[in-house]
Amino acid sequence: MASTTTASSLQINNDLAHKNLDDDGREKRTGTWLTASAHIITAVIGSGVLSLAWAIAQLGWIAGPAVLMTFSCITYFTSTLLADAYRAPDPVSGKRNYTYMDVVRASLGGRKVQLCGIAQYVNLVGITIGYTITASISIVAVKKSNCFHDHGHGADCKPSNYPYMILFAVIEILLSQIPNFHKLSWLSILAAVMSFTYSLIGLGLSIAKAVGDGHDAKTTLTGAEVGPLLSSSEKVWKTFQAVGDIAFAYAFSTVLIEIQDTLKSYPPENKMMKRASLIGVSTTTLFYMLCGLTGYAAFGNDAPGNFLTGFGFYEPFWLIDFANICIAIHLIGAYQVFCQPIFRFVEKKCQEKWPECKFIMADHTINVPFCGEYYFNMFRLVWRTTYVMITALIAMIFPFFNSFLGLIGAGSFYPLTVYFPIEMYIARVKIPKFSFMWVSLKILSWTCLVVSLVAAIGSVQGLVTDLKKYQPFKTE
Repeated sequence: MASTTTASSLQINNDLAHKNLDDDGREKRTGTWLTASAHIITAVIGSGVLSLAWAIAQLGWIAGPAVLMTFSCITYFTSTLLADAYRAPDPVSGKRNYTYMDVVRASLGGRKVQLCGIAQYVNLVGITIGYTITASISIVAVKKSNCFHDHGHGADCKPSNYPYMILFAVIEILLSQIPNFHKLSWLSILAAVMSFTYSLIGLGLSIAKAVGDGHDAKTTLTGAEVGPLLSSSEKVWKTFQAVGDIAFAYAFSTVLIEIQDTLKSYPPENKMMKRASLIGVSTTTLFYMLCGLTGYAAFGNDAPGNFLTGFGFYEPFWLIDFANICIAIHLIGAYQVFCQPIFRFVEKKCQEKWPECKFIMADHTINVPFCGEYYFNMFRLVWRTTYVMITALIAMIFPFFNSFLGLIGAGSFYPLTVYFPIEMYIARVKIPKFSFMWVSLKILSWTCLVVSLVAAIGSVQGLVTDLKKYQPFKTE
């Protein structure tokens, strides 16, 4: 009788354990298309949405919206191809692949796996450094806004970025202790709300300026005009740069597989991810269109690089302050979306190499008031804290890192957003060489390669210009 009771208890415990595990024995995922959409919006709508007015100003009323829509369609199309590659060989019942590298390994293999890893992780590191800089610029913009309000628009208001980079790093050290992507949904939702908020503020201010009295900003069908202040070569150069900026503004493929790996197994992950991609890309395109076009209407061909941190607006100063605080909060969340794959990659490699090391493997339970149990790991604390500190230090040494970021983005946009999704689709579906579909996909791939090369050259030029006037740790 006792043995029967024991067997029943064991069966119940096994059933409970299975209920908390996925089909591959890992922790059961709870993500939905809604949380995935929030991750995508957090990753895609950065503070760059406010610089699209400048990009439209270089392209004009015709090419600007056309380029935006083109890259919107390209990004959504390739994201659906990538979503189907998450499980292999069958997109619904095949074996799960947890990272972008795993997906490439399952579909293509060979040296392409290493190429994918280099492109993805170098890009992710660059983005986290760039976000450290951008977040500090937004907080500094709050200080400047208050200074201009108190002392006039011509006042010499130039606070240092460095204290705010340190503050940003401290916040990220705390948030980096969130164990994995699965526990990050609340932060992504908050960040997505912030991105909507500051985008709407920028949109509202642009509309008010465009329809206000005395508005005389000049706009044209072809954008900034060649003249005394703009040579023909500069016009072409800025046009290419604007196209590159728009292309990279849509890229979220670096974290797409990691986002998809948070989704519940039913409905099938690829269907939910496609739905999330459609919502994310559509929402992003709507905001890009509204902010870019209304910003261009407000400022014309002289649109600033960013009309919130670059002071396209000065009043109402409290609203500018609030918008820039929203940008900083959004970037705090976006930093985590992009650094979690790096954390996971390094921690997994270390666990595989030193499975007996207690420092790496041992988890300790801590009761956090109002939050329940938290699983604390010493290696995670030390490694993630070190990573955040290093990215903050690089951001402080090279505060013009956006030029580096543009170069990194140029090098990763083509392979991660276009090349690998298309090549994996061709291999998986076995599309015949030189068939109509094969030629069409190759033309799309080669065209995007040209865009990436042009943008890379533009980033190198910007980098050279920055280095000429570079002085480390100089406070303005």
